[in-house]
Amino acid sequence: MKLPAPLCRKLERAARTAAKASYSPYSKFRVGAAILAGSGKIYIGTNVENASYGLCNCAERTAIFTAVAAGEDTVKAVAVYTPTRTATLPCGACRQVINEFGPAALVISVCDQPDRIETTLECLLPAAFGPQNLLHRRKA
Repeated sequence: MKLPAPLCRKLERAARTAAKASYSPYSKFRVGAAILAGSGKIYIGTNVENASYGLCNCAERTAIFTAVAAGEDTVKAVAVYTPTRTATLPCGACRQVINEFGPAALVISVCDQPDRIETTLECLLPAAFGPQNLLHRRKA
């Protein structure tokens, strides 16, 4: 899926803005994400850390959970911003959550330099486990 350039820029700007609200007192690594939902609305999220590291939440998942809480059930695209020299792709847990709502989603990663990655979730998580694996259970 290819997004029109103005919409792509809007999504990237939203991800950059979201990073400003990051709660990252431990890593100091501010991440912002913006998702384009099935309705066409954009939802943002930022990483939220916790002193108990296992309870941290990534920006991508925060954005998706916010969209789902608003009634969305489809992710068309995800933009991720990191304050780095090279673009950073979503972690494995985020890829799995993106797959739940957008197995064909476009994934865009941007940073503080011109480096940029534009790919699909299918390329990042081939042969992903998802809802389709649970719908066809074998009868005993």
